[in-house]
Amino acid sequence: MYAQNSVAEQTLSEPTIAKLEREVHALCQRHAKRLPFHGWHHVSFVRAKAADFARCNGANMRVVEAAALVHDVNYLNRRNSPAAAGRDLRLDLLLAAGVGPEIAEWIDRIVDEAEMADRGPDISLEAQALSDADTLFKALPITPVLLAHRYLTENAITLRELAHKIVGEQRGVHDEGYYFYNPAAAETYSRWALANLELWQCIKEAVDDPDVEDLLGAIA
Repeated sequence: MYAQNSVAEQTLSEPTIAKLEREVHALCQRHAKRLPFHGWHHVSFVRAKAADFARCNGANMRVVEAAALVHDVNYLNRRNSPAAAGRDLRLDLLLAAGVGPEIAEWIDRIVDEAEMADRGPDISLEAQALSDADTLFKALPITPVLLAHRYLTENAITLRELAHKIVGEQRGVHDEGYYFYNPAAAETYSRWALANLELWQCIKEAVDDPDVEDLLGAIA
């Protein structure tokens, strides 16, 4: 417990965060065609919102920023993969930017802890801030309209698979009351989240209709 608390008391310098940002930005630019959904537009949004949520909940803000910058590098290793698939690249980026090994390992744990598919009601403050930012990106009303097709392309999955994934991973979390951890975020964005989930529930039902399936085949 002492060792864990000791790591939690550490933080990162602004130059370290700036160096990490440059490295991740360069990586996203270099692989932009492979990351139409999880590219720099996503990373920078999540980083900004995660920092805001960290300021609100008392989390270590710079550690949260670093976690946000590297939270989706798994998509460079393997399509449609869990966050854990990016561990090696994530640690390489952190260490190269000057993050100490203990904090780098802590950041990697935060990323895993915040993942939608596995997170629970009692995750750390840092994971809560990261999770709320990433969840907000998913719940934005523009995401299914402007970005969903990019997710399908990036991860080589079907609309049916995406609908089942979203409803399967997010409905229970929403219904159990921790879709957002930050009370202000929940108050502000829960209406968007519910509308998004209802939309994807309707899509899930629609793509299982044989006539809709024929329609999708005709326009593919």
